[in-house]
Amino acid sequence: QVQLVVSGGGSVEAGGSLKLSCTASGLLISKFVMRWHRQVPGQELELVASISKSGNGIRIEDPVEGRFTISRDTSKDTVYLQMNNLTPEDAAVYFCEALEISYPQYNYWGQGTQVTVSS
Repeated sequence: QVQLVVSGGGSVEAGGSLKLSCTASGLLISKFVMRWHRQVPGQELELVASISKSGNGIRIEDPVEGRFTISRDTSKDTVYLQMNNLTPEDAAVYFCEALEISYPQYNYWGQGTQVTVSS
């Protein structure tokens, strides 16, 4: 049974930092593209960052470029999202996804974790 367990959310003041973790069981993160998304109630899901199967391909989306980093520890099957210099616009529920990009594509999702940023 595959599980992605997300942890590390919480409340911070603007300018603060949080580090989210996504720990997988039942799969090897090195076999998947791992992605972080976020969603504000009433808005669409927004891709934040992704890391390739090899770990060499990293993409950080423009709204968080320079402030967020994605990394992984394959020995722990855990992916991290380090979030620095948080702003109220970063407040959202953050989700972890494991994506198989080869045909046929399929994915797994972790539960969301709330990030609240006060101004």
